[in-house]
Amino acid sequence: MTGATDVTGTTDVTGTASATSTTWWRRPSARVWGGVAVAAVVLFGLAPALLSDFRLNLLAKFLCLAMVAVGIGLAWGRGGMLVLGQGVFFGIGGYLMAMHMKLADAGPGGVPDFMLLYGDGVVPGWWEPFRDPVVTVLAILLLPAGVATLLGLAVFRRRVRGAYFAILSQALAAAFAILLVGQQKVTGGTNGLNGFRSFFGFDLADPVNKRMLYFIAAGVLIAMVVVVRLLMHSRYGELLVAVRDQENRVRFLGYDPANVKVVAYAVAACFAGIGGALFAPVVGIISPADVGVIPSIGFLVGVAIGGRATLLGPVLGAVAVSWAETGLSEQFPSFWTYFQGALFILVVAFLPQGFASLGGLWRRRRGASDGASTDPSAGTHPPADAPGPDAPAPDAPDADASRTAGRHA
Repeated sequence: MTGATDVTGTTDVTGTASATSTTWWRRPSARVWGGVAVAAVVLFGLAPALLSDFRLNLLAKFLCLAMVAVGIGLAWGRGGMLVLGQGVFFGIGGYLMAMHMKLADAGPGGVPDFMLLYGDGVVPGWWEPFRDPVVTVLAILLLPAGVATLLGLAVFRRRVRGAYFAILSQALAAAFAILLVGQQKVTGGTNGLNGFRSFFGFDLADPVNKRMLYFIAAGVLIAMVVVVRLLMHSRYGELLVAVRDQENRVRFLGYDPANVKVVAYAVAACFAGIGGALFAPVVGIISPADVGVIPSIGFLVGVAIGGRATLLGPVLGAVAVSWAETGLSEQFPSFWTYFQGALFILVVAFLPQGFASLGGLWRRRRGASDGASTDPSAGTHPPADAPGPDAPAPDAPDADASRTAGRHA
């Protein structure tokens, strides 16, 4: 029986139960699931009740960007891969959804309006499969992950990592944006694809359907957080951290670090593609300006500010940075970029682990203060029964007793 024993020899059988009942919420898993529950209440309850339709649509946009941040948190925070090209996968998902919506608005056998303006009025053959909503959804889920898998296998098996991988992924984002601009007849060029009227048969001009898009974005984001949580605390998650910290040791143990990295990279790409696919109907446009180098760096900034090594930090950072960008651009149209840069510098300089580390710092400081806040008289006056400085030392145990204690220990 486990419990606390007092000086009289009695045992407190309720000690363990009471300690357990008062400290269960201190466990990391309880705090994480509690945070997810609070986020669900805020997103599904408070936000729709308190925000106007315009602000709620803005929040839906920020949630789409946060989906990209969740994947970056897995690939960069847990896997150590500095991904500076997530705009590519965000753009793939966004353009696939935009293609379907433009074809649906044109009707069966119809031609999107921008093709009549910029092109010859003929729909390219590789556009035709995206008239089917099922094909579109499957492509959004599989194509970004497939591209990331092929790219990851080609790069990680050659042991390209660190700054070299970051530069390569950033160059890929720049090339993708240039490609979109150059193919004006099929991508809309710098104007992108816009003017969507329906989303899988739902009229986007109806405020009710706009709210439906918000709820879809909120639900998908929470599902992504749950998936990443399960991955982080699985055997694969431990292996991913091991590859980040000691890649050569993992290789010597018989694992292929390239395959471990590819999985995280593909999951992050899939999340980015889903975020882009929802971004297009929420915002009403997808263009090269949303998928190039600058947006890719913006995704990373939000993750760094929120805390890349945590579960909810990337989400909170992405939403906070996007919300601050919108608010500052409304109040200070000419200076808001300076505020954003100053915020990033302050976080990197004073909070390298992001705002999510504030809770841990506060707990450690409180624990240190609790340990230091003992009775000041303790330690200055010895107990009444303590031996004085001139008291003889107690008899030392003999050698046989010491050897016996050692064997039992």
